[in-house]
Amino acid sequence: MGLAALVIFGGFVSLGVWQLERRVWKLDLIERVDARIHAAPVAAPGPAEWPETSADRDAYRRVIAAGAFIPGKTALTQAVTEQGAGFWVLAPLKTTQGFTVLVNRGFVPADKRGEAEAMTPAGPVAVTGLLRVSEPGGGFLRANDPGAERWTSRDVAAIAAARGLEGVAPYFIDADATQNPGGLPVGGLTVVSFRNSHLVYALTWFALAAMVAGGAAILFAHERALRRR
Repeated sequence: MGLAALVIFGGFVSLGVWQLERRVWKLDLIERVDARIHAAPVAAPGPAEWPETSADRDAYRRVIAAGAFIPGKTALTQAVTEQGAGFWVLAPLKTTQGFTVLVNRGFVPADKRGEAEAMTPAGPVAVTGLLRVSEPGGGFLRANDPGAERWTSRDVAAIAAARGLEGVAPYFIDADATQNPGGLPVGGLTVVSFRNSHLVYALTWFALAAMVAGGAAILFAHERALRRR
């Protein structure tokens, strides 16, 4: 029983230490993302930079891309925002550098779904927003169905394939809150929030370890008293 208590105690302590390490990592991530969001925009990464583009290094970085939207290629992905349920409007932008990047132009309510394509501007544009990593597969328990035009996540590769696009960046851009003509789509709705409950979890594991140690001490004291009798 003593060996079992020691193993359990060590396991709980290890889990507590792991949560403290996770907390340090999360705080560093929050600090880095906050710095990216408030930094001056940089050029959206081109093909030469795509192999090194990653969530850890680039997610939520402010970027700018100039070019023209490709007509007839817009995709709508299901969205739930502070403005209610509706769709994100993803339109491919052919950049002046020659590659294509999907731009999440913003949110439209469900009753405006049929008008989303007509909202895409023609001619040269410059888009500023946050770099976001692709969301492959679909949403929670809801797979993307390209054949039925049902998109539950912003899966860059799948949307590009469904629209016959080539040379597409492996990320998309969430457009900022610059107002579009007519007020739709509504940009700037990116939610930047990182849950940080690691300290609570660590204290819970350490408390469980203390309970195991206390229980073992009581048991050993009781056993010692019985042997003395």
